[in-house]
Amino acid sequence: MTEPGPLAVVTGGTRGIGLALSRRLVHLGYRTVALYRSDTQAARQAADAHGLSVVRADVADRHCVRQAARQILAEHGTPRVLVNNAGINIDRPFLELTASDWQRVLDTNLSGPFHLTQALAPAMLAAGEGTVVNVGATTGIRPRADGVNYAAAKAGLLQLTKCLALELAPRIRVNCLIPGMTETEELITRFRLDEPQHRAAVLSEIPQRRIGSTDDIADALEYLVGPLSAYVTGQKLIVDGGQFMW
Repeated sequence: MTEPGPLAVVTGGTRGIGLALSRRLVHLGYRTVALYRSDTQAARQAADAHGLSVVRADVADRHCVRQAARQILAEHGTPRVLVNNAGINIDRPFLELTASDWQRVLDTNLSGPFHLTQALAPAMLAAGEGTVVNVGATTGIRPRADGVNYAAAKAGLLQLTKCLALELAPRIRVNCLIPGMTETEELITRFRLDEPQHRAAVLSEIPQRRIGSTDDIADALEYLVGPLSAYVTGQKLIVDGGQFMW
């Protein structure tokens, strides 16, 4: 009988970049559990098309996160890989940002990775090995207007990555994968990339002269969870075609 593959967990793993990360982990032989918040149709399609197991959980809700972690451990076992990918934007000028706008984004983008990693790390440590990849954002390094909540959360995620890399070493490695401009439906809508002049303006800022694909980001994930990065922890890997060069 063939031994089952190792387990991977991906939050926000049924759409966009998260789906590409889930697909790549399946391709690498991982049994992959993808968490999703509300889009049941997308989750069902991802499960059917790519062989994912899907679990509904709002990572902004600590109770939901703990419940999902218990379900994963009971039904699937201990993860070897955890990808904290789920994120949300609520963009407004600073003086118009509500307390709810602030809290929702921090709860999803920063507290979610904290709570899920804390819930799963004891089992991963007991198993003797594991890899955590937090998916960051370039705005966690360089600020932008109308996104103080998102930028603050992603900046915090960078420090969370480093602190976890210190405290969970040597058995668990923790790194931050930072996508640049990546061709997803959300990005096309936000930056109006379906309009030639707007696409041209974005391309003019990227030395590679192209917008990244979700496969580019999955390639970086494959490196971070694989043996070639065995001596890499507490680091940020920016995949942006040279746009920022930090």
